[in-house]
Amino acid sequence: MGDTNGQVVAGGNGQGNRLDQLNQPTHVLISKETDSLIICDRWNRRVIRWSRRSGTTQGEILIDNIRCWRLAMDDQRYLYISDIDKHEVRRYQIGAKNGTIVAGGNGEGDGLNQLSWPANIFVD
Repeated sequence: MGDTNGQVVAGGNGQGNRLDQLNQPTHVLISKETDSLIICDRWNRRVIRWSRRSGTTQGEILIDNIRCWRLAMDDQRYLYISDIDKHEVRRYQIGAKNGTIVAGGNGEGDGLNQLSWPANIFVD
């Protein structure tokens, strides 16, 4: 308490697509189990995990080819990711590259099976 200076814990090496860089991150959550940050790296089209342990110099790609906007995690450690290009929300097991569509996935629209730019997600 009382510190006026923050500490960079992910990225910090300018905007870019290397594993030690981020490009317009939009959301972050903390995985207590792995003591890491999970970050939506929007313009790099990836979800990246960054360990909070000291000495970490780069992240690890969990999921690529996704224009993520928001993240959520449930009690079973499933990761929910909103994809604003595909207008869908998918559920992933940590470590899996393919997720299951849980909302949307039928193009952009206002139908009951569609989403339009899913900007926020919450898991209860």
